[in-house]
Amino acid sequence: MARPVSDIPNLGPASEAAFARAGIHSADEIEAMGADAAYLRLLQAGAQPHFIGYYVLVMGLQGRPWNDCQGAEKKALRARFDVLKAQAAAVPTKAKDMQKLESLFNEIGLIARR
Repeated sequence: MARPVSDIPNLGPASEAAFARAGIHSADEIEAMGADAAYLRLLQAGAQPHFIGYYVLVMGLQGRPWNDCQGAEKKALRARFDVLKAQAAAVPTKAKDMQKLESLFNEIGLIARR
C-alpha cells in the first residue's frame, strides 16, 4: 500500500490535499519525482508559489526539520525556487486556459453575457 503524502516529515493534510489536486497521491511518488519536479507539478496545477512551502518539502524529503534550512543552503534553494516559479509561469495552467476559452466563447456569442 502506498504511503500517504503526510508520511513525509513537515507535510500534513493541507499538503496532502494540494498534491492530490496536482495528481500526486503518495509519498512514494514525491520521493521518486524529487522535490523540484513535485513542486513544479503543484504550481502547474494552480497552487500559488510560496518559498517556505518549497523548502519545507525539500527539508522533509531529507528527513530534516522544516526550519533547518539556513544561510547559503537557503539562498541556493531560493534560486531553485525562482527557476521553478518561472517555469510554471511559462506554461499556462488549466484555470488560465479555461478563462481564455470562456472569454473566446463570450466574444463569438456562445455564452450568454452576464
